[in-house]
This record gives sequence, C-alpha cells and structure tokens, in this order.
Amino acid sequence: MKPQIPAAAEKIIGRLCEQGYEAYLVGGCVRDMLLGREPEDWDITTSAEPAQVKAVFRRTVDTGIQHGTVTVMMGKEGYEVTTFRIDGDYTDGRHPDSVTFTPDLIEDLKRRDFTINAMAYNRERGLVDAFGGQKDLEHGVIRCVGAARERFTEDALRILRAIRFSAQLGFAVEETTYEAIKDIAPNLVHVSRERVQVELTKLLTSPLPGCMRLVYETGISPWVSKAFHRIPEVSGDVCFEIPPSIPARKSLRWAAFMRKCTPKEAAEILKGLKLDNDTIYRTKLLVQWIGTSVCGEPAADALEPAEALAERFKSELRGQLLAKKAQIRRVMSQMEPELFDDLLTMKLCLIETCPPAADCLREVCRLRDEIRLSGDCIGLKTLAVTGDDLIRAGMKPGKEVGILLKQFLEMVLEAPEKNTKEYLLSQLPAVRDV
Repeated sequence: MKPQIPAAAEKIIGRLCEQGYEAYLVGGCVRDMLLGREPEDWDITTSAEPAQVKAVFRRTVDTGIQHGTVTVMMGKEGYEVTTFRIDGDYTDGRHPDSVTFTPDLIEDLKRRDFTINAMAYNRERGLVDAFGGQKDLEHGVIRCVGAARERFTEDALRILRAIRFSAQLGFAVEETTYEAIKDIAPNLVHVSRERVQVELTKLLTSPLPGCMRLVYETGISPWVSKAFHRIPEVSGDVCFEIPPSIPARKSLRWAAFMRKCTPKEAAEILKGLKLDNDTIYRTKLLVQWIGTSVCGEPAADALEPAEALAERFKSELRGQLLAKKAQIRRVMSQMEPELFDDLLTMKLCLIETCPPAADCLREVCRLRDEIRLSGDCIGLKTLAVTGDDLIRAGMKPGKEVGILLKQFLEMVLEAPEKNTKEYLLSQLPAVRDV
C-alpha cells in the first residue's frame, strides 16, 4: 500500500510520534486506501489523551472531548484525533455510557463495528490488522469485529451500516452477521430517525441502490416506520428496481424507490424520516410526474415488458411530437427547470431497456431544448405583461388580476408568438368578457 496521505495528516501523526505517543490513520480512510478509493475523511487515533493532544497543537477544537476526540486545525482543514479507548456499556442501545482511555491500539480497534473498518496505519509500523479486515476486503465481505450480536446490541445503527456498506462496496454480508441483523432489527427503535434516514439515503445513492431489498428481507423495515414498511405492498418488487444510471442525488433516488406511491405517501414517509424540506418537495413532485406522460411518451413503468413498450410506441409518436410543444411547455410551467430536467432524466433511465420508448423521450428532450433556445414563455415570470400592466390598463386590483394573468399564460403556452405586451393588452376586453 502506497497511499497518498494528505501532508497535514502526516504532519499530525509525525508530531504526536515525536512527542512519544503512538498515532495512526484509522477506520474508513484505511479501508478506502486499500481499495484504491479516495477517502472522504482522514481520522487519526492516538495513545495521547485529549489534554496531551491539545498541548501538542496550537489550534484545536473540543468536538467530542468526553469521548476522547479533539479536532486539530491545519490551515482551514480539521482532522479528528481520538484517543485509544474502551467503550463501557451501551444501555441505550446507541451510545456508550462511558469510555476509558487505553494505551493499547488493539483494544481500541476491538470496539469498532466491522473488520474492514478496524484497521490502522502509519508509515513507520505499516498496516495494523488484528481482525482480518484486509482479507475481508479481498473477499468482498462485511463481517463484524468479534461477536456480531454484541456489536449490534451495542449500537443498533450498525445493522443499517452493514447493509449500506454492502451497497456502497458491492460486498456480501457474512452469514453470522446477516443472521444477527435479523435478530437485532427491533433495536432500531432506539436510533433517531435522522440517523436512520442518513444511512438509507447513503444506501439509495450508492452504486447498488437495489440493496434496499435487504432492509426488508432482514426485517429492519417495520422498525423504520409503518409507512416505509408498506412501500413494497404498494409497489411490488419494482421499488427495488432502481437503475444505477439514475444520478445519485437524494431526490431522484428516493423518487425512484417510491415511484408507485402517491405523492402524499412519499412526502409523509420522508417527513417521518426528517429529510430536509427541499428534498421532500422535489421527491414529491417527481413521484407525481414519474408515471405521467409529459408528451405522449410511455410511463416510466419498469414492470411493463420492453417488448410491449416497443410494440405500443414504435410507430405512434415521432410524427406527433412536433405538434405537442404546447403540452411540453405546459408541463415545464409547473416546475423549476432543473426539476423538469431531473424528471426527464429519471424517465430515460427507467425505460432505457426499450429503445423505441427511449427514442420518444429523447425527442421530448430535443423539443425542450428548442423551447428554451427560442425563449418561449413557460411561466408568469416571463409573461410579457404583469399585474401592474393590467391595473394601468383599467382593471381593478384583486384576484381577477391573477386569474387573467393565468389565462394569458395558458394562451402563450399554446402560442408563444402571442407573448407580447401589445397583443396581450389588446385581448384584455375579450378575455374579461369570457
């Protein structure tokens, strides 16, 4: 292993060692280096206690000092440095009641969740792997350190982390670990919905989002929420058919998973999981439209055989779409531009196995681009008249102004050449009489 370790992390380890302490990179960054992946975080573990770490470095932040963690600032970057420790009992099924600092690195590694996350490294000593993590990486296995039931009883979130790592890395969950997940699943009630949501979202945005099936097969799903557990009852197995080609963004992957739910059901599930409001809004709108035609293209229904789609759409649409720009503009007017693009992207990914259907949808994309290039009006913001214009033209302020603006918008969505102030104001009496 010849890792490209950030100079700042090397400097922290070096300075601690110069002062007579042990210090290593630990956990996920070591795992990712062995896999040839770029680590997201560079965590450091050390025999130095928090006060000793603070004495070595000028700029530190007490981010979790009660558990032995000090963040060392190197320039604008922060690196978490945690003292070797032994965890006490986990009476709440989530956090240790107490921690005891130890000078023994192996005792620290022993408390970690999976063998692939229980390795440490520094350049002087090399790789420290007391529990077979490197072998499990080579064989593609997720295995608990020590007794699986004990690890999961300590912290129930680990049962979801096992499945999430399986999806992210393409690894199999070792049999004993898998059976322990099934036994300990009810303990998930001790975990906050926010933390559950983070793991589920990481799973869905992984290279193998279909591993969500394991959440149901292991009996975890009822302990997420009742509504979440019912998704396959509503959707069938199609909910697990999530093409990895769908961009790995929260709203797109959640929408693909819940595409057979109603928008209201989708929003309620995500609210219960404490997702942010923007993701809930985007997911809800995508779910609303994913099974609805934008302009005659096939609904994105992965259950329908590709042959049937081909038969239905191979001859119908290409000649019709040019006459349907108004319909496309109408749909575009109901959502933000980037959300409309996300919708078309999702639809393409879901029907990519049926070339005739995908060709129809690509034609919709082409017409969308033409609409944008020509500057067609697709919303009140680009309508050539405003409420003030109508009032100056003699209308009384009130809700009738808004109603009329929407009527004008419908007019120009159908015929964009009519979107001029002169023309629209000339229609004022006629529209008001309708």
